[in-house]
Amino acid sequence: MENIPPCPACNSPYGYELDEKLICPECSFEWTHGEVEEEVEAGLVVKDSNGALLADGDSVTIVKDLPVKGAPKPIKAGTKVKSIRLVEGDHNIDCKIDGFGSMALKSEFVKKA
Repeated sequence: MENIPPCPACNSPYGYELDEKLICPECSFEWTHGEVEEEVEAGLVVKDSNGALLADGDSVTIVKDLPVKGAPKPIKAGTKVKSIRLVEGDHNIDCKIDGFGSMALKSEFVKKA
């Protein structure tokens, strides 16, 4: 039996092959072997609130006021953040913001500058 990669949509290890497609029985996602290889080569894909692809070192702008736990004031909308770093996880942007220090942000609250 061939080694079938986990489902790209839900990470289920129970995918099976039908004709030339791979199918996930848990979420019904269909893909091909070539699509999985392209995603592995592409690496981490992070999009901003407008759908633009972000990369390490990009500058972004905050799109809404973000409250910061333990800080007396929020990060204001329109704050520009330089030299972001993309990471895995829920908060997928690491950066330093003047006046706040190191922060982890969600990509849905920024737009590419």
